[in-house]
Amino acid sequence: MSEKAASPLLLLHPTRGLIDEKFSVMVQNLPQIQDITLHALIHSDDGDYWEAFGHYVSDATGLVNVANDSSLGGTYDGVEPMGLLWSMRPVPGSRIGLRLRKKEVHTPMVVHISVYRGHMSQGFREQAALASVVTERWYMAPGVRRVDITEGGVTGTLFLPPGPGPFPALLDLWGGGGGLVEYRSALLASHGFVSLALEYMTPRTSGGSTSHVGNKYFEAAFTILKQHPQVCGDRIAILGLSFGTSVALGMAVYSTVIQPRCLVCVSGSHVQQVKGSLSDVFSEINKNVRNTRYDEENRVIWRDLLLPIPTDPTKKVDVGQMKCPVLMIVGEDDQNWPATESAEDMKQMMERAGNSHLLTTLSYPGAGHLIEPPYSPHIRASNFMVAGTRQKLVVLWGGETAPHSHAQEDSWKKTLAFLEEHLYRSTEVTSPSNL
Repeated sequence: MSEKAASPLLLLHPTRGLIDEKFSVMVQNLPQIQDITLHALIHSDDGDYWEAFGHYVSDATGLVNVANDSSLGGTYDGVEPMGLLWSMRPVPGSRIGLRLRKKEVHTPMVVHISVYRGHMSQGFREQAALASVVTERWYMAPGVRRVDITEGGVTGTLFLPPGPGPFPALLDLWGGGGGLVEYRSALLASHGFVSLALEYMTPRTSGGSTSHVGNKYFEAAFTILKQHPQVCGDRIAILGLSFGTSVALGMAVYSTVIQPRCLVCVSGSHVQQVKGSLSDVFSEINKNVRNTRYDEENRVIWRDLLLPIPTDPTKKVDVGQMKCPVLMIVGEDDQNWPATESAEDMKQMMERAGNSHLLTTLSYPGAGHLIEPPYSPHIRASNFMVAGTRQKLVVLWGGETAPHSHAQEDSWKKTLAFLEEHLYRSTEVTSPSNL
C-alpha cells in the first residue's frame, strides 16, 4: 500500500515583522514540475481589498522558493522576493483611484498568502487554496510610543523609540493632500528616531479669514522637538515629501530657529519666493494653473506648474546658502512635480556657491512621485482632494511598477543610512543598532 503524499506546506518567515523587513516564502511537498499560483490579499483600513499574485513552477524536489525562483506571470515577473507585496493592486471591481495607506498604525497590515494549483489570474475566492498563511506587517515596533501633540497651536503626532533616550529626531512633512499621516513617522521611530508627523496643509480660519499656516508654525513644531526631554536638541533632521520639500528647504536656509542637522527631500522643488511661505508656494502654482495637463484617462498632470525652473534668483530658495547635508530623492517619471529639473538646478546653484559637497541626489528611472517606504504598492494615479478647495480629482503621479518599487527599496535603505550617519555619528547618543 503506497504512502499518501504529504500535503503542500507553505512556509513564511518571519510571520511578524516591520513593513520594511523582507520575508521569505517557500512551498514544499508539491508534485514535481507543478504549476502553482502564490496569492497575497490585504483588507485595507479603508475597507478595500488589494491583491498580488505570481505564477511559479515547482522544481524536481517539489519546491518553490520565491527568493530564488522566477515568477512566470501575474502582477510581477522574474525573481522578486517581495513582489507579493509591492505589486499589490485593488481587486477587480474595486472603487477607482485607490491608494493603500495605513491609517491605524497601532494595528498591523495583515497579509493573507495562499497557494493555488495551476496558473490563476482571477477567481481566487471561488477556488480552494492548497495552503495558506497569515503575516503581520507593522509600522510600529514593540515599545514605540505614540503621543498626540496639540501644544502651541501645533497639530501632530509624536513617535518615540523604546528606551529612555535621548534620541535624534525628525520633523516629518507630507504633501499637498493634507491631513495627519503617521505611518512613516511610526516606522522611523521603529528605527531609533523620534519623529513628529506634522499636520500643516489644512488652512486655518481666524478672524473670519482663512489662510495657510505661516513659517512660525514650523518653527513652533521644530521647537517642540528640540525641547523634548528625550530628544537630542542639536540632532534634528527634516524629512519632506512634495510640498514638504518646499518647507524643508525654505526653513533650513532662511529660518533662524530651525537649524536642522540634515534634510531628506523626496519628489519636491526649491521653486518658491525667497524667504517665502506655504501661501507663496500655492500662489506661484496658481499663477500657472493654465499649464495643467491631462492624460488620455483625464488624470491631472501638474508637473508643468513650476516649469520652466526660473532663472530669477528671487523665485527659488537660495540653496547656495545651505549649511547642512541634503539628500534629494527623485523619480524620473514624476508627473506631479518637476523634481528632476529642480534637483539639477539645485546642483548647479550649489556648485556655483561652493557647497555642492552637501548635496546627494538619488535619481531613479521609471519611478514616479509617491516614493514611499519599501514594499508599499506603487500608486501610479489616485484620488486627490485639493487642500483648501476640497476639489476632488484623479492625479497622475507617474512611475512604472517594478522600477518604482525597486526605487522605494533602495532609497529607503539609503535614507536610513544617511540619517544614521548625520544624526547618530558621535558617541553622545546610542546607535539604533544597539537599541
